[in-house]
Amino acid sequence: MKKYIYILSLILCFSCEDEKKPTTDTPDKSTQTFAAFLDDYYQKGLELNPLSATMAGDNRYNDLFPDFLSDIHIEKTKAHYRTFKTTLRNYADVDLSESEQLSKAILNWDCDMSLRQLSFKNNTLMPINQMWTLNLSVGQLASGSGAQPFKTVEDYTNWLKRLEGYNTWLQSAKKRMQEGIDEGYVLPKSLIKKVIPQFEVLTSKDLENHLFYSPIKNFPDSFSDESKEQLTTAYTTFLKDTLIPSFDDLHQFLKTDYLNAGRTSSGIAAIPFGEAYYDHSIKNYTTTNMTADEIHALGLKEVARILAEMEKVKTQVGFKGDIKSFFNFVRENKELMPYTEPQQIIDNFNVIHDRMKPQIAKLFDLKPKTPFEVRRTEAFREASASAEYNQGSLDGTRPGIFYTPIPDAKTYNVFSDEALFLHEAIPGHHYQISLTQENENLPTFRKTLWYSAYGEGWALYTESLGKELGLYTDPYQYFGMLGMEMHRAIRLVVDTGLHAKGWTREQAIEYSLNNEAESEGSIISEIERYMANPGQALSYKIGQLKIRELRAKAETTLGDKFDIREFHNQVLSTGCIPLQLLEDKINVWIQKRSDTK
Repeated sequence: MKKYIYILSLILCFSCEDEKKPTTDTPDKSTQTFAAFLDDYYQKGLELNPLSATMAGDNRYNDLFPDFLSDIHIEKTKAHYRTFKTTLRNYADVDLSESEQLSKAILNWDCDMSLRQLSFKNNTLMPINQMWTLNLSVGQLASGSGAQPFKTVEDYTNWLKRLEGYNTWLQSAKKRMQEGIDEGYVLPKSLIKKVIPQFEVLTSKDLENHLFYSPIKNFPDSFSDESKEQLTTAYTTFLKDTLIPSFDDLHQFLKTDYLNAGRTSSGIAAIPFGEAYYDHSIKNYTTTNMTADEIHALGLKEVARILAEMEKVKTQVGFKGDIKSFFNFVRENKELMPYTEPQQIIDNFNVIHDRMKPQIAKLFDLKPKTPFEVRRTEAFREASASAEYNQGSLDGTRPGIFYTPIPDAKTYNVFSDEALFLHEAIPGHHYQISLTQENENLPTFRKTLWYSAYGEGWALYTESLGKELGLYTDPYQYFGMLGMEMHRAIRLVVDTGLHAKGWTREQAIEYSLNNEAESEGSIISEIERYMANPGQALSYKIGQLKIRELRAKAETTLGDKFDIREFHNQVLSTGCIPLQLLEDKINVWIQKRSDTK
């Protein structure tokens, strides 16, 4: 999963500093080429969202953290999208190249979806949850090992200034959640209970072990003693007098007033305009016009199909019980929990990578230049985290990172690790995102876009490439792949169940336990994830099935002319786009290849 991009896609803001404040003037077509117009959209987007600039490796705004939750920022964000959508109409398709026409369609979709998102109050009045929200991303930056640089004295002072803005955001978050209580926008109690300990750990006055003190413990050797002393004093004072008290205030609010007001319902339909919001989320995350009922039915069909494949593996390994018993056997099989230290798990992912390297060239003739690393998820968010990929910088100097949570190495089950690596790392998110960022033929704004149906659909599709890459020779690893696909099929059922059919959290947990081999603890975390971000979980299977469909069509139509490497290039070369635009592109490619001798 590419969580950081999801978070940034929900937050657009403007800088409060006059010298960096974006203009609201409508771009003038008469003085701008279409390429310049697209670049203007991207550059103003960075001004709107300084954190996205940092993630892209653009350090111009590293000291900024606007109050994303203020009315003025929300209105300016709406104005931004309206302005560019209006000006976009001035560029006629007949004047644009094929690639530019695609960029026009993407930008138009981006503006429409963002404006629709901003018409709802959910993200403003429920700004904090256990998995998806800004406070968790800031914690990653605070660790000193994320995208925020800590190489110079200026870097350290930039972060301190940024934290001042973050402190304002924390206070605004509390105010907005109080408004949410009054207006009926509040999290379910089960989610609030997961957020409380995340803030509790940040209230500690033990600075030496405080997450936000981490940069002070890791000064570069080049810093003078005077600089170290000044920065230590500044950070210590700010944490003690300002930031930790804000964490404590929010923690107290969460565990009292907010928890008391928490919903007993599970689905988003329980909040004002919840049904309309879910309809929007389906379209936003799947980039299709499918309905909740259609997706639910598709999920049930996919669950039945995958169960039949799982039965074959159960027979292959000689297990005599029913499939549910086999799930429990896999969950509890100590032979599948061979490790005692977290580093052993990290090392195993690197072994998987080495095993598949000789086969990669058979499926891909393009490989990213951006470096790649496997890391353990940071302790402060590990308990509620899923495995995820964080993209490298646009210039390739910061590596792409596959984070995996390891709360307890001794109970870590390896049965799905091969599929997990294919999805989160290579050739999943790392290939798709890095190749997009390195593609010099794309306008810059398209290098950082994220459409979940495409991005997660691609990553899930790559899990099915394991046998072609020399993996899945162990039946349990193949079962792990089926299990991960089942996990995504179940999402179609439980996400729509929770948000469109009145299912409770407990019903969704029971359905998952009955149909997959994930541990109960993992399933609970996953169900609560879907509760926190309605619709996002639908994107994986919808995107995967579309890419599979397009590959099958190309193989059937082209026959001997079909080249899997060329197909993968076609899917990846446009960057992240809505599924309909991808289908249109592949259909044109198939027709052109058919016409060649």
